[in-house]
Amino acid sequence: MNIAIAMLISITILIIGFFTWGRYVAKKSGVNPEIPTPAVRINDGVDYVPTKPIVLLGHHYASIAAAGPIVGPTLALIYGFVPAWLWLLLGVIFIGAVHDFSALFVSVRENGRSIAHIARKTLGNTGFAFFLSFAILLIMLVNAAFLQLTAIALTSYYPISKLGLSPDQTLLKTTVINGEIYGKIGGIASTSVIVITAFAPLIGYLLYKKHIKTFIASVLALSIALVSVIIGFEFPVTLEPKFWMVAILIYSFVASWIPVWIILQPRDFVNVHLLYLGLIGMFLGIIGSGFAGVKIQAPSFNINSESMEALGLVWPFLFVTIACGAVSGAHSLIATGTTSKQLSNEKYAHLIGYGAMLLESFLGLCVVFVILGAVDFEHYKELVWPMQNGHIKQGNAPLAFAVSVGKTLNNGLGIPISYGTIFGILMLEGFLITTIDTLFRLMRYFFEELWNVLFVKKPRILESRIFNSILGISLTALLAFTNGYQKIWPIFGSANQLLAALTLVAVTAWFAQKSIKAYFAAIPAGFMILTTITSLSILLKRYIESKNLTLTITDLLLLFLAFGVVFLTFKYFFKLRTELSKEKIPEMVK
Repeated sequence: MNIAIAMLISITILIIGFFTWGRYVAKKSGVNPEIPTPAVRINDGVDYVPTKPIVLLGHHYASIAAAGPIVGPTLALIYGFVPAWLWLLLGVIFIGAVHDFSALFVSVRENGRSIAHIARKTLGNTGFAFFLSFAILLIMLVNAAFLQLTAIALTSYYPISKLGLSPDQTLLKTTVINGEIYGKIGGIASTSVIVITAFAPLIGYLLYKKHIKTFIASVLALSIALVSVIIGFEFPVTLEPKFWMVAILIYSFVASWIPVWIILQPRDFVNVHLLYLGLIGMFLGIIGSGFAGVKIQAPSFNINSESMEALGLVWPFLFVTIACGAVSGAHSLIATGTTSKQLSNEKYAHLIGYGAMLLESFLGLCVVFVILGAVDFEHYKELVWPMQNGHIKQGNAPLAFAVSVGKTLNNGLGIPISYGTIFGILMLEGFLITTIDTLFRLMRYFFEELWNVLFVKKPRILESRIFNSILGISLTALLAFTNGYQKIWPIFGSANQLLAALTLVAVTAWFAQKSIKAYFAAIPAGFMILTTITSLSILLKRYIESKNLTLTITDLLLLFLAFGVVFLTFKYFFKLRTELSKEKIPEMVK
């Protein structure tokens, strides 16, 4: 199929989903623009800050759209084009976007509280503690995988000959590896990260203290983003991957406890301009490539021993591998952790909750078409699932994406492959770091809430934002430095989508309290619980056989917490049904 036709069909389906199912879910939920949001009522200038819709959409989208919709579809394409394409479309419209909107809306109605706190109202303190623990484990898995992917992206090299550059070129700084000249494409992104982070407090000051117009802030933010790339070409920073992991952990420690407007929001605001440019660029490149006659270069289905060795059975592993591109429990942590505290009016919940998730699916679809239009299936496997001694070893999914972006922009828009490849790395880096810092801040929130449940009189140190930030970062580092991202990805995807299922369970229970029949949340919850518990059970067997103690313990904890929440949920609904029956009996007698 021509990639332009496939892209246009996909966009049409997403738009129809937004204006039909999305509006239906918002209407059934009871959105009311007249009810003041927590951001308006509390407005403490630290966490509760009424934010302009366009700014909040950028912050929320940059926070949720991390490596998931890029790396997930890239890995899952080993199953072929059709399975990935269908799940990215149907999964997001009926499950993923419903999940994100419902979590945001319910949190807004509950004073901006986290999804775990919302579960407390229906599942009690035990369910609350289970939810918090599950969320903390998930964030550890997400950030452990993303830390490694960031380090890989920021230290990537690629042969300059494959970028269409001659040995005497001066565009890229180079190094020689095994006699071949490689360009330091990751070093440019590294410099960009440093420059954007350094200027973030200035943007935050102008936006939230001087209240400059959003348009002016956007022009300034875009200028900073572009200048950071120009500086990167001249002064690419090349560091060891582990050093980058440590540096990002230190940055995340600072960003996780200082006021949100100083670094977190403005850095996302600056960075999201690169992400929007990337989305637009990929879309135009795909359409242009389609006009040039480029077609999808992959089998419709590739469900065989090869894909089995790479990931496992197509069900459940296709679903948990694509993860964030279709459904993501981590989004509920962001929606109920930071976004709900910044929503200025309920009428924007549909746009930011449901709409941003469709944008994430759009990103995932762009990734699919970019890769399958730029490289043939054999080249794709060489980059992502390379063979060594007859077995698949860890590949470089970030590089596969960046190279594909370069070739797509070249095919469709005539942009040199070298520039397009660098832009691909910049996009991936931007999505990664904007999620890592947000999630570490959320982990700090969850530890603070967990101590309130576990201790009647908690030690003073547990009230410290600095201590809770260090605790979360230390546990994540332990996991990140002992396992590769392709080992972590399946259990991350399983835990991520299981949290989505548990979130849908919690919001269904909340709606039940309000006498709203939320079938739009209950049915997806059942499907996702079955899918993810199956995947975790299969993974547990793998980890035990490979004697991976860290991931075995993590898997067991996730299963234990999940079964605990499911049990408490059934217990709650049985109790609720009994109470409703008792209420009806006197009415009938009367």
